[in-house]
Amino acid sequence: MLRWVVLANAVGLALYRGVDNYDHPTAGYVLVAVMVAWTAFATWAYADRARRGQLLLYSDLGLTLALIALTPLVKGPWFNATIPGFWVMAALFAWAIRFRTPGGFVAGVLIGGADLLLRDELTQTNYSNFFLLMIGGPIVGFMCGSLQQMAAERDEAQRAAAAATERARLARVVHDGVLQVLALVQRRGAEIGGPAADLGRLAGEQESALRTLIRSQDAVSDAGTAGTVDLASRLGRLSLRPGVDVAVPGGPVELPAAAAAEVVAVVAACLDNVTAHVGEGAPAWVLLEAFPDRVEVSVRDEGPGIPAGRLEEAAAAGRLGVSESIRGRVADLGGTAQLSTGSYGTEWELVVPR
Repeated sequence: MLRWVVLANAVGLALYRGVDNYDHPTAGYVLVAVMVAWTAFATWAYADRARRGQLLLYSDLGLTLALIALTPLVKGPWFNATIPGFWVMAALFAWAIRFRTPGGFVAGVLIGGADLLLRDELTQTNYSNFFLLMIGGPIVGFMCGSLQQMAAERDEAQRAAAAATERARLARVVHDGVLQVLALVQRRGAEIGGPAADLGRLAGEQESALRTLIRSQDAVSDAGTAGTVDLASRLGRLSLRPGVDVAVPGGPVELPAAAAAEVVAVVAACLDNVTAHVGEGAPAWVLLEAFPDRVEVSVRDEGPGIPAGRLEEAAAAGRLGVSESIRGRVADLGGTAQLSTGSYGTEWELVVPR
């Protein structure tokens, strides 16, 4: 559409100014006819992606430069405006659209430079035209690149939304069927005892594994903002450990990948302490809560607690599990780690800013 608008302007000016505007009127009108023919051809050629190759772009810019160069021969050395006039912006924008900002800059330099080389003196009008070409091409190229990036992000968001919807549907189906059956087998096996108890325990492990798989399915939860991952999915995998129960929000909890890895490492260190000091398979609970400015993770067990002074003795002896693996990691993330312990058990309250 732009090509035809600027062509109409060029043809209208040529007819309005008449033959007095040309030293060689016939040649001038031939060049205007070439512009009309090329505009029709370019409209057809650019319409198909298969035809929008570099040859077409080079030809488009080459014809524009040729029309500019022929202007003093047709109009005379004292010409005011080139034959194509504003028609040159069609090739400029084509290069900007195809080659983005660098293409717009190169085309602007070539077209503007060709126009200036034909002038006997540099006037404010000539400089203004050159300046507009130099900023117009790169700006259009930048905008096209931004639009393409936005379209790609929109498509990715649509795919993620579709995958999340499908994941939710599958989760409902699995929850209504398989998970309920596994939970029932676990409860009934524990009630019956004997070999059935082992069967119930295995059913419970498979239920936990299946819940974790649903939560982290298809990496949808990790497909958030670039450089972030879903902390809920990462923590959910810890429920595969014997005796560990993990509770997380229903939706993804996005954190920078490095921070999420550190939080998971801290929670794993807490669970390692449960295994070492309470017993293999001892019950432990992990709770994740998400707020706009922070995440809070609680790790609790029902062991005998930590005797007073035990942590200080361990740090003095060079055992830095708590001071470095837990408190040190959380402090590096700008968060806090609070410990509550007693005969009721041990609980860590980890707060990390988002």
